[in-house]
Amino acid sequence: MSPQGSASPLAPVDTAGPVGGDPRSHLLNGSTAEYYRRLVSDGVARVARTVAGTSRPFTGVTPGELASVVDGIDLDSPLGDPAAALDELERVYLRDAVYFHHPRYLAHLNCPVVLPALLGEAVLSAVNSSLDTWDQSAGGTLMERRLIDWTADRIGLGRAADGIFTSGGTQSNLQALLLAREEALRLLRKNSSTPPPVSRMLPKLRVLTSEAGHFSVLKAAKLLGLEPESVICVPCDGDRRMRTDVLARELRRCREEGLTVMAVSATAGTTDFGSIDPLPEIAELCREAGTWFHVDAAYGCGLLASPTRRHLLSGIERADSVTVDYHKSFFQPVSSSAVLVRDGAALRHATYHADYLNPVRSAEKLIPNQVDKSLQTTRRFDALKLWLTLRIMGADTVGALFDQVVDLAADTWRILEDDPRFTVVTRPTLSTLVFRYTPCADTGAGAGRADETAVDLANLHAREALAASGEAVVAGTVVDGRHHLKFTLLNPETTTDDIRAVLDLIAGHAQEHLASSAARPDGSPAA
Repeated sequence: MSPQGSASPLAPVDTAGPVGGDPRSHLLNGSTAEYYRRLVSDGVARVARTVAGTSRPFTGVTPGELASVVDGIDLDSPLGDPAAALDELERVYLRDAVYFHHPRYLAHLNCPVVLPALLGEAVLSAVNSSLDTWDQSAGGTLMERRLIDWTADRIGLGRAADGIFTSGGTQSNLQALLLAREEALRLLRKNSSTPPPVSRMLPKLRVLTSEAGHFSVLKAAKLLGLEPESVICVPCDGDRRMRTDVLARELRRCREEGLTVMAVSATAGTTDFGSIDPLPEIAELCREAGTWFHVDAAYGCGLLASPTRRHLLSGIERADSVTVDYHKSFFQPVSSSAVLVRDGAALRHATYHADYLNPVRSAEKLIPNQVDKSLQTTRRFDALKLWLTLRIMGADTVGALFDQVVDLAADTWRILEDDPRFTVVTRPTLSTLVFRYTPCADTGAGAGRADETAVDLANLHAREALAASGEAVVAGTVVDGRHHLKFTLLNPETTTDDIRAVLDLIAGHAQEHLASSAARPDGSPAA
């Protein structure tokens, strides 16, 4: 057994190429199709046995330990044998990978993946369509467009909506804010008797977002040439939702100071808290101010398929743009994401025509070239994974899986609320909980006398020790200047028994750390 508990490697099979010494024998084509089938089948069998035999989410390997293994591979000396390469892959990757399908992987927004999507991954990799132009993809273009229409309909954006698949939420947010910036500049030029140069308009642009929003909004502003002070973080209430009273005040202040709010970016499912900003109220404020309304629903988009909780996204239908990450709450492999807009005409701000690829005459002939809408040129047919998921499982089944993890989060909140060893920051709306080990007088080991700094260190130590053991993986974050731990629950196979077991492990590591610190005169941990 490997450190992960996986089964021993499969016996080598005959995967020799059809023409041993001919470099062309490594290309997929009609003459190598049978070789391809055997080769991929052997790799799939290896992965399947590894997944089936995984007993913990991580081995606890350190970067230094694994680096020496990877650095020892001579990439200029090919093994020439697929079975040997798979054996080597087990040592450098499979053995020590972090396995999101394990029920005690509780850290980040990584989900176990549904089988129909893996089927799609196999198909799209082999056919290798590029979705930038019709003459490189044909049906793939139409299927992606159909999925965009389906998603826009689920959101309620209207018949003029459009969008494009992206690499992830960061790219989607960047493109949404690019469109917002260009629309803001267009309106400034339109409403000015003497349109100022862009260099004078950019410094006056502002983006308002929640203080709990994703950092990609800040990154996008920088990439779009905005000043560091251009992003204004609006405070949150006790449930970690954007305060609309402060938002209204900031919109008014910007107007009075001659600043242009090019976008308000709300969040439907913050990374740390899973909180959903008050979308109807924000939408109304944006309407009154004439401001672009963006909703980052990278996490919360799973509610679009929920049979019971779709109402939690009320107000999203009024957005000008929406980010969705299917590879979070639709249980898709990375990457599978999209940005959608209420008015498809806004996507023209991302359009550039190249004579060799998508000349203007192609648009005039209504040839559907997706590159006209995208920040990317060459682009995978990632939409196929979602297509097969919907055609095999159906949206209701996907939504039921997401409902299960939201239900689990509610149960976990009750467990944390009843456990005197922990304090939880806020009741979850989705499937994320932020909490902190907080020693009380009856935990012993001097824990009751621990100050906040010592408790910070104990929580940090507990997370690191847990990962090093490989028994579970949890995340960490900082709330109000103090270190906290975080469960991100996206695995319907996780149970409350798993949760209780992990909490006991966390408490044990934290108590041990506090005890060892108290044993030393300077309060530092014992060596």
